[in-house]
This record gives sequence, C-alpha cells and structure tokens, in this order.
Amino acid sequence: MITLLSSLLITDKENTSSPHVRKAYGILCGAVSIFLNLCLFTGKFFAGFISNSIAITADAMNNLSDAGSSFITLIGFQMAGQKPDIHHPFGHGRIEYISGFLVSIAIIFMGFELVKTSIEKIIHPETIHFDPLVTGILIISICVKMYMAFYNTAVGKKMESAAMKATATDSLSDSLATFVVLLSTLVCRFTSVNIDGYCGIAVGLFILYAGYSAAKDTISPLLGQPPQKEFIEQIETLVNSYEGVLGIHDLIVHDYGPGRVMVSLHAEVDSTGSIMEIHDMIDNIEKELAKKCHCEAVIHMDPILVNDPLTDNLHSQIETILTTLDASVKLHDFRVVSGPTHTNIIFDVLIPFEFKMSDEEVVSYLQKRIHDIDDRYYGVIQVDKAYY
Repeated sequence: MITLLSSLLITDKENTSSPHVRKAYGILCGAVSIFLNLCLFTGKFFAGFISNSIAITADAMNNLSDAGSSFITLIGFQMAGQKPDIHHPFGHGRIEYISGFLVSIAIIFMGFELVKTSIEKIIHPETIHFDPLVTGILIISICVKMYMAFYNTAVGKKMESAAMKATATDSLSDSLATFVVLLSTLVCRFTSVNIDGYCGIAVGLFILYAGYSAAKDTISPLLGQPPQKEFIEQIETLVNSYEGVLGIHDLIVHDYGPGRVMVSLHAEVDSTGSIMEIHDMIDNIEKELAKKCHCEAVIHMDPILVNDPLTDNLHSQIETILTTLDASVKLHDFRVVSGPTHTNIIFDVLIPFEFKMSDEEVVSYLQKRIHDIDDRYYGVIQVDKAYY
C-alpha cells in the first residue's frame, strides 16, 4: 500500500536525500500509521470490553498512544522540511531526530503505565471471558502491526531516518506484545489459568525496551555521533581520486539533519604546484562532493614538500617512533623548517580518544625522541582526534 501511495503522491520518490521527498514520505507514513492505529484501538478496546481483559485493553491504549506518536512523527517531518531561515541557517532537519525522541518517550510512558496497571490486576484478578471475535481481532492486529513494522523499516532504511526506524521498532514490539496477549487469552480459555496480569507486565516490558532502543537511536545523532563508515569511505575515495591530491586528513562531518550535511577536510598537495591550478581542482572536488555525496564541503589546502631527502628521511624515522606508542597513532602535515641554530620538526599527530596516554604525555615523549635523533631538532606537535 505504501509503495502504491508513494508512487502516486511523491514526485521523484527515489531522491531520498531531498528534504522535500523526506517530508513527503514522513507525512505519508505518518498518516497511514495514524489511520491503522486508530482502527486497531477501536477493535481492541471493544475486544477488551467484552472479554474483561486488562492486557487487551492496555494493548488497545498502546495503539492509541501509537496514533499520537505517529502524529508527532508527521509533524516532525513537516517541520524538518522547512527551508533554512535567518534564525536557522542550516535548516530544521534535526527536528526529525527530536520527533523520534518524543515518540520514544511516549512509548516508555505507556510501557510504565501498563506495568503498573498489570501489577494491580495480579493483586486483584478478574475473570476473563473468551470470545472467538476477540481472538480474530487480535490475530488481525498482529498482522497489521507486522505490516506496519515492515514498511516503516523499509522506508527508514531507504531514507536513513532515525524517526522512521523508531516507529518500526515500536510496531514490531506491538506485534509481539499482542501475540503475548493472544497467548494469555487462549491459555485462560483452555486451562482456566488466569495469567492476564502477568502477560500485561510482559507486554509492558516489551514496550519499555522498545522505547529505550528508540530513544538511544534518536539521542545519538542529536549529541553528535560519528558518521557512517560507508560515507567516510565514499568521501575519501572521491577526493583521493584526483591526481593532485596526495592525501587527506582532519575530516569532520557536521550533521544538521538528514540531507543537511557539511564536511570539512584538509587535502595535501604538492607545494611546488600552481596555486591557481590547485585552487581550481579543490573547487571541482567540492562541487563533485555536493553532487555525489549530497553534502556541502569546505576543503583546506595543505602544501607539502615532495621528494626532499631530509624531509622524507625524518618523516620515516618519526613514523617508526610512533609505532612504539601504538599502531593506531598517525601523523600528517609534516614539515621541516631549518634555521641557523635549530630545526623545527612540525607535524600533527592523530590519537584515538581512548588512548591510554594523555595528549601532554604523548607530545613530551615525541619531543624527547625527536631531540634524541639530533639535539638541534625540536618537535612542534599538534594533537588531533579522529571524528569518525
């Protein structure tokens, strides 16, 4: 159904990097989810009323909550699709993450309330009335929720949307929860054992876990998670494909929401080359990154001395010194500035966040080892961190 509706209602539906296409998908999926959840709420509430089952009634209220969550998601995509303005020059894309987080909070709240109500039901149990109509409603509900999980997962992967993935997780947990409710109804019918309250707790725990997982997935991009490895590899491959680029470093990805990514990096170039030609190459790289990687790129040129015996020899010696620290420690921006009384060995050293030594200890160690090579050598070292 979603595939058919998207074909009819969404122009250029495959261009999921476009804010307008993302907005259209979000609104479409949100509207369909609201409709289906309201239908499930009506059916389950009726089933809970005639069967006197707290688990079924709680499951019905969960569907009502899902309709509200879908409404939040819909509004989130609507707002995220707004154009940049004077107050938000990078757009409103992060609202999509916020809407996903609000959905997860609603899920957690409903799970907590369900566990609380189910405990009361265990303390004060009531007779459960079996009805074939109730069984049919629950089976239909499971099928609908599985379908919702399927299409939300497909759209979420297609758009790389945390909000859609959170909704898909919620739908999957709902189908499992309803299966538990169906199981409790059948057990009560054929064994006369009332496990309604216990199944209600199980449903509540399913929902709490789903809410926690969804919150985790939506908070991370808001706090500033590292970019996907595939995206970094795509950028590195594209930039390094240019003959004039000798290497890249200091690559940072700034995520302002899906489809609103800014990238900054340093590109090493031959210091003897024509600055005008190199500048033109850098412009072309930035344009190609925008076209193929859907990002705004700012590239800084780092001129390096090529085929200089002294520089190459010292570079090799210091790389060997770095291996005594750890294989993960790398260097870049290597320069040798000679003077009448001393020579500065200038470079940046890339250290992992979890490295056992402090930045100061690393710098002190390297400066000592460089001075040991020749007492005229002094290390001028800048510590960098990898942001991916």
